[in-house]
Amino acid sequence: MTQNGADIFVESLKAEGVEVIFGYPGGAVLHIYDAIQRHGFPHILCRQEAAGLHMADGYARSTGKTGVALVTSGPGLSNAITGIATAYSDSIPMVIFSGQVPTNLIGTDSFQEADNVGLTRPVSKHNYLVRDVKDLAATIKEAFHIASSGRPGPVVVDIPKDVSGAHYKFSYPDDISLPHYQPRYEGHKGQIRRAMKMLLRAKRPVLYFGGGVVLSGASEEMTALVDLLKIPTTYTLMGIGGIPGDHPDSLGMLGMHGTYRANLAVDECDVLFAIGARFDDRVTGKLDEFSVNSKKIHIDIDPTSIGKCVETDIPIVGDVKNCLQQLLARLHEQDDPAGFHEQIAPWRARVADWNNEHPIAYEQHANGPLLPQFVLDKIFKMTEGKAVMTTDVGQHQMWAAQYYHAQHPNLWVTSGGLGTMGFGMPAAIGAQVARPDDVVIAVVGDGGFMMNIQELTTMVEQDVPVKIVLLNNQVLGMVRQWQEKFYDNRESSIDLSAQPDFMQLAEAFGLKGMQAHTAAEAEQILKDGFAYDGPVLMEFCTERGTNCYPMVPSGAPSAKMLTSDS
Repeated sequence: MTQNGADIFVESLKAEGVEVIFGYPGGAVLHIYDAIQRHGFPHILCRQEAAGLHMADGYARSTGKTGVALVTSGPGLSNAITGIATAYSDSIPMVIFSGQVPTNLIGTDSFQEADNVGLTRPVSKHNYLVRDVKDLAATIKEAFHIASSGRPGPVVVDIPKDVSGAHYKFSYPDDISLPHYQPRYEGHKGQIRRAMKMLLRAKRPVLYFGGGVVLSGASEEMTALVDLLKIPTTYTLMGIGGIPGDHPDSLGMLGMHGTYRANLAVDECDVLFAIGARFDDRVTGKLDEFSVNSKKIHIDIDPTSIGKCVETDIPIVGDVKNCLQQLLARLHEQDDPAGFHEQIAPWRARVADWNNEHPIAYEQHANGPLLPQFVLDKIFKMTEGKAVMTTDVGQHQMWAAQYYHAQHPNLWVTSGGLGTMGFGMPAAIGAQVARPDDVVIAVVGDGGFMMNIQELTTMVEQDVPVKIVLLNNQVLGMVRQWQEKFYDNRESSIDLSAQPDFMQLAEAFGLKGMQAHTAAEAEQILKDGFAYDGPVLMEFCTERGTNCYPMVPSGAPSAKMLTSDS
C-alpha cells in the first residue's frame, strides 16, 4: 500500500520518536499540514518562523533531544535563517523541514521560491533537497543521524510540494551508511595518558570546559573529575550547568564578563585543560596574550576546533563523555591524590585570594534604585538553581550567568555564539513544552523582548506557564555601556523609553502582569509570580545606567579587566 509523501513524512517522525513540531504553514507545505492534522501529530503554531526555530532550539537545549521545526518555502525559510544560524553557532541538534515549489518550477523564479539549500548551506551542518518521494524516508533518517551525532547541529531538509504529494510505499530504514561521515567518539589512549601525566605534574592547573560537556551528557564525569582532583575549574557561557554552579572548586564563568578569579587563573596557570570548548574570542580576548605560559590540552569531538584559535600541546579528538571516562579510569589507577592536592594547595589559596579582591557582588539599598543583580540573585535563591532559565542577549544575560548557579545540565538556555536578541522568550516556550512539570523562567531585556513579542499569543494559546522576568531599564543596556566606555559616552540610537505599558500589554495578550520598582516589591512579585498557575509577565523597573562588571574591553587581554565604574 502506498502513501503520499506527507504521510511518509509524519510516519518518519514517529519512527524517530519525535514528540512535537514547531512551525508555521504555507502553500508549499499544505500536504504536510494536512497529514499532521489527519494523524493528530503534536504541532505548535508559532507566530513568526524564526521564533518557531527558537522554540525548537529551547526544546532541544533543555532536553538534549533533537528539536524539529517546519516552515514553508521562500519567506518562511528566509525568516527561519536566524533561528538556524543560532542553533548552528551553539551546536544544537535540530532538523528543519522547509517547503519548496514543485520540482518542475525550481529555478524559474516562481511564487515564493528561494534557493533554500544555498541560503542555509553556511549556517547548517548539512542540508538536502529531496527530489523524489522514494528518497524521503531515508533522507529524514540521515538528517536526524547527522543532526544528533558527532558535533551536533541543525540539518535542513527541503521538500518540494510535488514530492510531499507523490505516492510511494513507506519503509523506514533501520540504519544508514555514511562512509564519508564517521565521527570519532573514542579518544586516543596514548594522548589521554599523556594528558593525565601533564595534568598531574602541574602546580597551577585550571580546568576549562564548554558546551561540549552539556551536549555529550558528560556532566557527571566532569563533576567527578573536579571532585577527584580539586582543580580550580571555569566554564564558558555554554558550559553553565556542566558542574553544579556553586561547586566549591568552581571559579564561575570566564571571558569578557567572567569572574576576576577565573580570568586571572587562566592567565597565570601552567596547564590549561580545555574540555568541549572552542577558545572563542569572548573567552580569549587578545589571542597572542591569552594564557601564554601554560601548556594546553584540548578534548573536542570536532577536529577542526582543535588548534583553530589556540595552539594545543596535547590534542585529543573524541566525545567528551568517552574521553573523560577514560581519563577517570586512569586516574583511579593512580596513588591516592592527596599528594597532588598538596602540590596545588598554594595555587588554590592564591585563586581564593583573587576572589576576595574582586568578588561578583552588588549592593542593593532598601530605598535605592532596583538593581538587576538583586533580582537575579533572588531568583537563584528562590529556585535553588533548579529551574530552567532561558535568556535573551545583553547585560541581563551576563548578570544571569554570574548570579544564576544552575545545578544541573540543560537548565541554562541562551544564545551564545550568534548572540540572538529575541531568543529568550520563544526558547522558554519550547523548554516549557519539553518540561511541563518544571519551572521555566525567561529573563529578557526590554530590547530583545519586543523582537518576538508576538509569541505571547503562542504562550497563552498553549497554556505554558512560563515566568517572564522583564528587566526594563528603557535602554539597550550593553550597547549603552560600550558607548559610555569606548565612545566618550556618546549615546547613539539606544533609547527605548518610547515603549508600551507592559502591564496593559500583558492584559491584552491574556497574561498575568506584575510590576516592581523597589527591592521589596521585587521580592514579593517573584514569590507571587512563581506561585501563579499560568504564564506571567513580571516587570522590574531597573536603573538605566547600571553597568555589568567585570568587563574585558574588546581586543584587550582577558586578564585586563574593568572591575567597576571607577
